[in-house]
Amino acid sequence: MIIGIPRETKPFEFRVGIVPDGVEQLSAHGHQVLIEAGAGEGSGISDDEFSAAGARIVLEPADVFGRADMIVKVKEPQPQEYPLLRRGQIIYAIFHFAASEELTRAIVGSGVVAVAYETMHTPDGRHPLLTPMSEVAGKMAVQEGAKLLERTQKGRGVLLGGVPGVEPGEVMILGGGTVGANAAKMAAGLGARVTIFDINLERLRYLDDTMPRNVTTLFCNTHNLRLRIASADLLIGAVLVEGARAPVVVSEDMVRTMKRGAVIVDVAIDQGGCIATIHPTTHGEPTYVVHGVVHYGVTNIPGAVSRTSTYALANVTIAHAVLIADSGIERAVQKSPLVASGLNIYGGAITNRAVADTFGMEFADPSRLITTAAR
Repeated sequence: MIIGIPRETKPFEFRVGIVPDGVEQLSAHGHQVLIEAGAGEGSGISDDEFSAAGARIVLEPADVFGRADMIVKVKEPQPQEYPLLRRGQIIYAIFHFAASEELTRAIVGSGVVAVAYETMHTPDGRHPLLTPMSEVAGKMAVQEGAKLLERTQKGRGVLLGGVPGVEPGEVMILGGGTVGANAAKMAAGLGARVTIFDINLERLRYLDDTMPRNVTTLFCNTHNLRLRIASADLLIGAVLVEGARAPVVVSEDMVRTMKRGAVIVDVAIDQGGCIATIHPTTHGEPTYVVHGVVHYGVTNIPGAVSRTSTYALANVTIAHAVLIADSGIERAVQKSPLVASGLNIYGGAITNRAVADTFGMEFADPSRLITTAAR
């Protein structure tokens, strides 16, 4: 199989879909790897390093998309890439379809096979391909939020950890999953007072047992949110519903009650956001102010620490890329429940029910499609 690695075109996206070790693994299995010139520069990986690992460097994205059987990316194809997609081509990447009907309809119309990192899950509900980026995003949510609380960034002028004689900042985290847990550890390490909200009591019990003493857990309901949100200096959205749009947990009326100069960082923006007043932003223009509250809605937070993120992501994606390349998508889906759970769109049909339901589109049973195609 020919595997193509294009340069990412999403604004301020500096990650790349593969590292030299991944090229070596695919090459050792007899596959050819095409990499667009300069694709690794943002992550500190030169064309020479990729060439030494066995990749062929090509100059234009059209060469990558035009020749590759499978495209390995970080972020979803951008509008300028839609015309380059070919029916039957495999696109292995982060998609977050529920956040964009335009993207969903474009990928359906292209006839490609979309395997999404973020929906690949194990029987016990873990998301191994999503986890490393969630870890990065959770830690960065606090890092960015702490910076935005500075008065020079339109924040309240609050140091999250405080100093002797001055109280620390208040951090509220909506969701106790991987993003929320990493955000809590980061904020607690700075010395902030941290509250994690979640609807899963077993998860809250676990977090209560394992988190530092300056972390409190609360059941997430409207009453508790209304009581506590007005005291937050930093509010972090970390709500995830696999494949579906994130539920709006904080209403605009709740945002109005927040302190002037407080900060919202909504990591759930990739799936539409869980704060009513949030909308997507970029690393170039990351914030805006609503009701006196600074909002940060960057949709590719880990892209700012691209080298760390690229290597962390490559650690978990390459094995499945090799399986798909070795077996073809139909056999790979049959062999691996993890790959099967990542199949969102197959030849013009939506095979992830949450995505189909989000836009009122038809759902196709992937097992029937794959069984027929594999014969």
